[in-house]
Amino acid sequence: MEAIAQLEREAADALGMTLFELMQRAGEAVFNRARSLWPESRHWLVLCGHGNNGGDGFVVARLAKAAGLRVTLIAVEGRNALPDEAQQAREAWLGAGGVIHDPTIDWPDDVEVIVDALLGTGINRAPSAPYDRLIEQANCHAADVIAVDLPSGLVATNGTTPGVAVEATLTLTFIALKPGLLTGKARDHVGHLDFHSLSLDSWLVTQQAPMARYDASYLSHWLKPRRPTSHKGDQGRLLLVGGDHGTAGAIRMAAEAALRAGAGLVRVLTHIENVAPLLTARPELMVQELTPSSLDNGLEWADFIVIGPGMGQGPWGKNALKKVENSHKPMLWDADALNLLAISPDKRQNRIITPHPGEAARLLNVKVSEIESDRLLAVRRLAKRYGGVAVLKGAGTLVAEESGKLAIADVGNAGMASGGMGDVLSGIIASLAGQKLPLYDAACAGCVAHGAAADAVAARYGTRGMLATDLFSVLYLFVNPEMSNTKE
Repeated sequence: MEAIAQLEREAADALGMTLFELMQRAGEAVFNRARSLWPESRHWLVLCGHGNNGGDGFVVARLAKAAGLRVTLIAVEGRNALPDEAQQAREAWLGAGGVIHDPTIDWPDDVEVIVDALLGTGINRAPSAPYDRLIEQANCHAADVIAVDLPSGLVATNGTTPGVAVEATLTLTFIALKPGLLTGKARDHVGHLDFHSLSLDSWLVTQQAPMARYDASYLSHWLKPRRPTSHKGDQGRLLLVGGDHGTAGAIRMAAEAALRAGAGLVRVLTHIENVAPLLTARPELMVQELTPSSLDNGLEWADFIVIGPGMGQGPWGKNALKKVENSHKPMLWDADALNLLAISPDKRQNRIITPHPGEAARLLNVKVSEIESDRLLAVRRLAKRYGGVAVLKGAGTLVAEESGKLAIADVGNAGMASGGMGDVLSGIIASLAGQKLPLYDAACAGCVAHGAAADAVAARYGTRGMLATDLFSVLYLFVNPEMSNTKE
């Protein structure tokens, strides 16, 4: 990842440091973090690759040995000479009495901590021998694994794993957050993610990050307390269109999510058979049969429009979409609205689209595997092709707009892999947009609040068996950041 390497060189130059001094700081940070996590450990196994990531490993090993720990160090030799700073770290390890073992040795039985310093940010292909075998051994071992900068085998730019990759207990990354640590397959490999600036904070604040990373702590930047005199008309009038025959659940979840996220008024236009059940289940909603007349009135009334949940792709939904797409009001398209958009693409700046990888593949006319192989590229392509704001859902949901803004919602968990979660997300984003947030900010804040609510549910009950509507019981904590002290 040349951009990160360049950033490291610029940081060292700006502060009058050598890259070897930067490597010393990285190794010390890893050693201190591992020591604090596993203070009772007595035997560490350090895996060093033939590059600067391996150099960090040599530093960690030397510090661990100096602290009285037993250290077994395995290093992979390369065809070319080590980078100068890594060679210095290697010589310092040997000078301290350290021993370098061949990758073919049998691993000691009493290893308690494994330090993964095999492969760094430069990898973009499957690890070759002997790296692949060492990674597999680390994954099969009972010891905790701390990954230096990123887990070996994970691609720093996009979070893909072309081959085997280390499954770390913790990853300590430096200087800049790599996109691949936050999206794609990252969550299967990163473990707990920690960041260390290597004491470059004053310099880093002057640099523009290529991608914003948002979690629940950022919600207060978007969502301010309401004025005491505010009324329902101030909080947005939302129109939701969807729920064809037999699919009332999707539009009901989206509509209730909009209410739970603070929308002042929510009107639902749906199939006539859904009107009574929706009113019974949630009387705070205004629910009407979708007709040409009710749609005209609704479009005139609304501040923000959602179309797609449970809509289907038949004439009923197509006719509604044709009328909605002529509106110039801000809107969100999801589900079958996206599938119809893929058939008849258009570009507009007043729209948020919220595809999952399958819908994104249809929108870009590629395979799902291509979407997942580079999610950052995919979300940028969606924003460029369709305009407005694109939200690519999944582990590490991404938000992009054509101007180049890009963000990741670093929240959420595996419990969200259940039906209806996308409908709830649509309602939350729409609600925040209706409360006057710009489309990009509404998408970012909505994704963060959605994932943070799911994390709160998972913390209490676990991930298996989580329902989309379970989020309603805790969502208010995250759309009211002033209540942060009450979060569990």
